[in-house]
Amino acid sequence: MRILVACMSLLTMTPVWPGSIESAGGMSLYDLHEQLANQDGKAVGLDVHRGSKVLVTMFYGGCRMTCPMIIDTIRSVESKLDAGQRSKLRVLMISFDSVHDTPKALRELADSRRIDTRRWTLMRADDAAVRRIAAALSVQYRRLPDGTFSHANVITVLGANGEILARSMELGSADRNLLEALADR
Repeated sequence: MRILVACMSLLTMTPVWPGSIESAGGMSLYDLHEQLANQDGKAVGLDVHRGSKVLVTMFYGGCRMTCPMIIDTIRSVESKLDAGQRSKLRVLMISFDSVHDTPKALRELADSRRIDTRRWTLMRADDAAVRRIAAALSVQYRRLPDGTFSHANVITVLGANGEILARSMELGSADRNLLEALADR
């Protein structure tokens, strides 16, 4: 029950933190130059999909509440795009859990959820990098004593150069704001 209350309280928080990309005058997430590892253990940067529109979110593999809904919501967004838009779209899912979300665990999650890792990248980083990325994306989170995480559920659309185009905290369906930002213009 405490976890549910904590998650619900996060939904009412203002999503923009000082130091976030949005409050920094249109900077790029790619300016962070963080090194992460993907689900195959390959070292990659946040700009692994530079040149494409990207849906980016933060999650953790052990989550049994909202993180599976985040995946389903991203799939819902994809399903509303035409084939051309969908083929160009990329997805970054960055884990909060540097302890348990090893590349092997991320690969197992991708396989069990039938995630297309040609277009989706599950990533992990050390705790300091995760904090910087979360702050830049205005995603509030904290590790709870039982090892789970209380976190905001934010899906962000990045432009081709890592700039924020739209964001949503809506889960379960494709948010119109995300779809508009992903439309070819």
